[in-house]
Amino acid sequence: MKSAYLYVRVSTDEQKRKGHSLEEQEDRLIKHCEIYGIRIKGIYREDYSAKDFNRPEWKKLIKKIQKNTHGSPENILFIKWDRFSRNIEYAYQMIRMLRELNVQPMAVDQPIDLEIPESIVMLAVYLSIPEAENSRRSLTTSDGMRRARKMGRWPGRAPMGYMNSTTPDGKEIILPKQPEADYIKWSFQQLATGTLTISQVRKMACVNGFQCSKNNFWKLVHNPIYCGFIRIRANRKEEEQIVKGIHEPLISERLFHQVQLIITKDRNKRGNKDALRSLFPLRGFLSCPWCGGRITGSVSHGKYLKYSYYHCMGYKCKGRFKAEVLNSSYEEKLKEIYLRPEVYELLGLVLEDENIFTCRREYIDERKRILDTISKQELHISKARKYFLDGRIDLDDFSKLKKEHIEILCQLNHQLKSITQKLTGCDRNDNLWPDTNFNVSQSYREQDTKGKRDIISLFTPAAINPVTVNFDSLKINEVIALIVECRK
Repeated sequence: MKSAYLYVRVSTDEQKRKGHSLEEQEDRLIKHCEIYGIRIKGIYREDYSAKDFNRPEWKKLIKKIQKNTHGSPENILFIKWDRFSRNIEYAYQMIRMLRELNVQPMAVDQPIDLEIPESIVMLAVYLSIPEAENSRRSLTTSDGMRRARKMGRWPGRAPMGYMNSTTPDGKEIILPKQPEADYIKWSFQQLATGTLTISQVRKMACVNGFQCSKNNFWKLVHNPIYCGFIRIRANRKEEEQIVKGIHEPLISERLFHQVQLIITKDRNKRGNKDALRSLFPLRGFLSCPWCGGRITGSVSHGKYLKYSYYHCMGYKCKGRFKAEVLNSSYEEKLKEIYLRPEVYELLGLVLEDENIFTCRREYIDERKRILDTISKQELHISKARKYFLDGRIDLDDFSKLKKEHIEILCQLNHQLKSITQKLTGCDRNDNLWPDTNFNVSQSYREQDTKGKRDIISLFTPAAINPVTVNFDSLKINEVIALIVECRK
């Protein structure tokens, strides 16, 4: 080794540990290079976690190495393998990439000759121990935080409206923080009136100076911590729990539960409104045949069943019609509306020009990409076979490459089969256009509530016939009337 890059790394939680400081690592690496006569090409100092390689200084180092257009051997020195990575999966991927760049990573305290097959075992040990330490530390921290919550304490960063503090005996606690605490109290009081929505209360609080996003405010009004309780999430061993906290509550328990009931009730109301819209798609498009007033829709509760009716909103007007009868009558009128024969070809051209059939083009492009990938895989295995016959790689390496190739090829063939089926389906659908038996009623039945109301706005029902309780005709939009015709 004639030259090397030095890489030193420390994470936030390691900064106070002895022997893990950047200066300590850098000093030891420099001395190592002086003893063995290694020229230092650069020193990269990292203050980042090793859970992956998304690290600023490491990226700079890799970019520097990639600029080596001559492909001459490079070396990266660090103290131990846990400075390199604490994730064995990412570590192996990075080592493979470095090998392709003709780069040798090496830990001075845990030297390994990667050219020796048996060294792979030691490398696995050196890389797996840091990952196990991380997992154990994470589990211990998680268990500690869970125990603290069970004792009524809030570990970690205080939620909005509170601030972290310490009692005289050294215990951590959260205390109300002003003015956020007052804003939160005011928000719960406003929601308890039942006259304002969560969004409206948040906007009013923000106008007064409260800074909180929509998502955080939604979590805030559902969090029992503000009434003095702490929620403990469920895990594999225990179900969700709610325990009494030792912190000072901002609101009463009664007020919190009152707000939860109102929020749940509002959510159910919204669900009911959506259900009503689907039952009465014609609402807002009809007028009463007797008084000319607006017609709305509602559900009547019988002794055993519920009945849907369109009814007049006029004072003392008793106009009422069964919803299923009017909805059925409207669909029957739509069955009489067909596209004019001369517009089929025009619409086909418009659809093509507007890229409506993009699925077929996307499937063709995807199929081409898969075929190109298969060709590249075949080329790779062909080169590997040639290298094996020339003695440039051994049987084990060739067998591994061949196994990887077969697995990848199997996946690609499966994808190719799937995309071919989709493409065949597109061609089949294209052959179905134009359908000379197509009428507007077919499209209407396939739409959701919004789509149905869009169609109703184009084909508006005329006045209700009070005798037959149906629609005698439809008012067709002037532009749409140019491309459709009525066939009774």
